Amino acid sequence: MERKIDKRLILWKQTIGRMPLIVSGARQVGKTYTILSFGKVHYRNVAYFNFESNSELRQIFERDLSPARIIRELSAVSGESLLEGETLIFFDEIQTCERALTSLKYFCEEAPSFHVIAAGSLLGVTLNRTQFSFPVGKVDRMNLFPFDFEEFLWALSLKSGGELIRDHFEKNKQFSLHETYLDYYKTFLLIGGMPQVVNEYISQRDFNFVLALQKNINDAYVADMAKYATPSETAKIMGAFNSIPAQLSKENHKFQYKLIKSGARAYDFETPLDWLQTAGIIHKCTKINEGKSPLSLYAVSESFKVYLSDSGLLCSKYGIAPNFLLSGSLGFDNIKGALAENYVMASLVINGYIPYYWESQGQAELDFVIQQTNGDIIPIEVKSSENVRSKSLNQFVLKYKPHYSIRISTKNFGYENGIKSIPLYATFCI
Repeated sequence: MERKIDKRLILWKQTIGRMPLIVSGARQVGKTYTILSFGKVHYRNVAYFNFESNSELRQIFERDLSPARIIRELSAVSGESLLEGETLIFFDEIQTCERALTSLKYFCEEAPSFHVIAAGSLLGVTLNRTQFSFPVGKVDRMNLFPFDFEEFLWALSLKSGGELIRDHFEKNKQFSLHETYLDYYKTFLLIGGMPQVVNEYISQRDFNFVLALQKNINDAYVADMAKYATPSETAKIMGAFNSIPAQLSKENHKFQYKLIKSGARAYDFETPLDWLQTAGIIHKCTKINEGKSPLSLYAVSESFKVYLSDSGLLCSKYGIAPNFLLSGSLGFDNIKGALAENYVMASLVINGYIPYYWESQGQAELDFVIQQTNGDIIPIEVKSSENVRSKSLNQFVLKYKPHYSIRISTKNFGYENGIKSIPLYATFCI
């Protein structure tokens, strides 16, 4: 399956002064498959070392961190010749071996001609809990997320569809295949962007298999909580994780601790939420009280919303029947709105934005506000239907006068009165 990170990996390989690369991301987003596929195409051979499944590997890094010695011993263990510039050395689940992570500094300084990639599903969680030396300034870093909608189209052999959507996005012109791609969007909400789930859907076309896999992934997240946290921490992390569907079902999606359990306090659940965020399982969207640049100056850290990083996993936690969503049945608008908002949040994060939401003295609330690389502030309103009336967006525009604003809904492309209308399936273009 083609991924957008593939081009970045090729650029990393070709870069002069290239450093060892760390690829982070939640479990099941496809890190191992993507890196192995990249290595198979662009290198003579790949030397793969998984520190979670082979604990003996850790002993190689105990004696010292000399790359020359480590390479000789890794070559002996793997039976592979580790060649400068021709072998991709891949350290998987590196968070389980602190010394291996530290060794990347010495690979950078003493063996820069060797190509090394490390990956870890819970690397961020591990780094927050240990005191070992992280190779700051000696590694390149990339994040891998679940598929976005465009990558989903690629997996369905609809790459031309993604190109058409981008063309209509740029030109603000009506798309004749609008209804067709709205149907693909609904399917994507149900399936989500976990590569294994997408592959299962393509091969089986049976949502029962999809739901079973999604349950397995959610269960794997829970197992990780138990493995990498104390029992008391695990209970709190699971409480916060399991409350997310209820948090998003409210008319006001602001995170409320009382939905985890009666009497819950922010102090008790700040760390569990940080755990979920660093594990790549959730995205946090913080409130701003001013729509001015830079947005980070106006963030109100105690007010935030929480979204799951994958829409399919959210559908799974809701227990939504596939035919309900695909048929466009009336009712449950709050859940449809929550799914649309969760999908947009994930799309913006994948595209490198730090989305905020805006609230004005409790009278108006705008779904998202982003800051572009040139400093422009862009407000975004999300609607799960064609009902696009929005008092909040109008108030933001009147107060801050952005160059333009974005409305994401089931309506076709268009541009009118400074508002760029974007169908839900085109969010990846922003």
